[in-house]
Amino acid sequence: MPKKERHQFIKSEHPKISITRQCELLGLSRAGYYYRPKPESEKNIGLMRRIDEIYTKYPYYGVPKITAQLNREKEKVNHKRIERLMGVMGIQAIRPKKNLSKNAKKHAKYPYLLNKVDINHPNHVWGTDITYIRANGKWFYLVAILDWYSRYVISWKLSLSLKSDFCIACLKEALTIALPEINNSDQGVQFTAEDYLAILEAHESIKISMDGRGRCFDNIFTERLWRNVKYEEVYLKEYISFADTEQSLAGYFHIYNYERIHENLNYQTPAEIYFNINLDEPRKNEATESSLSPEWVARRRLIPESPKHFITPIPSTRDNQKVEVSHINCQFTV
Repeated sequence: MPKKERHQFIKSEHPKISITRQCELLGLSRAGYYYRPKPESEKNIGLMRRIDEIYTKYPYYGVPKITAQLNREKEKVNHKRIERLMGVMGIQAIRPKKNLSKNAKKHAKYPYLLNKVDINHPNHVWGTDITYIRANGKWFYLVAILDWYSRYVISWKLSLSLKSDFCIACLKEALTIALPEINNSDQGVQFTAEDYLAILEAHESIKISMDGRGRCFDNIFTERLWRNVKYEEVYLKEYISFADTEQSLAGYFHIYNYERIHENLNYQTPAEIYFNINLDEPRKNEATESSLSPEWVARRRLIPESPKHFITPIPSTRDNQKVEVSHINCQFTV
């Protein structure tokens, strides 16, 4: 039994057995029982913030280059500290790894199905991935499912840990909106878990695709999403708590889907492309909504009536008026 689990059996106020004797019976040291992890110093938290920024911009930088970059910025650190902090953050350089042909863990394997595939309509390919979000010296984990054709974020979840349950919840929510033809992910333990794959395998129409080990560019659209999230949201905020982080990300993803125009989408929003709506014309295909899921219909109706509503005008401060964005907070009963 692991030491962490054995520690749980020790009772500090046991009427007959002392702490020393309980440790002996469980094969634990008394010092180990009383040990409490020391939180990271302010210096290390500052370094982790800067490592996060450097790594997001240059994901191919490993310990030596990040150490060198910090030294160029007059931060006196050695590679041992940077290696430890990157381990705490759970990141490493994107580069070819040794012995890629040897699998460390056995899990269900699926081929990469997207070579030379012309992705030409919504729900053709979904991609999913996990990234880390910093907040007040802590690290949370964010998963998202992205429609590659429209760049529409179909579902996302924030978690305190890397257990697969938040990825499963994200997938279940996405499948209430639509079904993809191909679902692509990396070979992380969250996406190769039996419970996660069982959800996809239950739908015969969904083909499962997985990136090759060490091939980050097989999921390049989702990697670009993370870059946008970091530079347009995370690095501009100072999150206080998990709830604060989740609320702020919810606001960002709404803007990303319904207001933020994309150059590669001919300056349209992901929602316009995903739901096939042209705001220069009257709303179309309303009659088809009766055959679609209530979740799909509700999300489609979040699209503003016209492009001028994408950016809410800010009144003059002398007017001392409130800014209200009605289409963000509206609720629909379907």
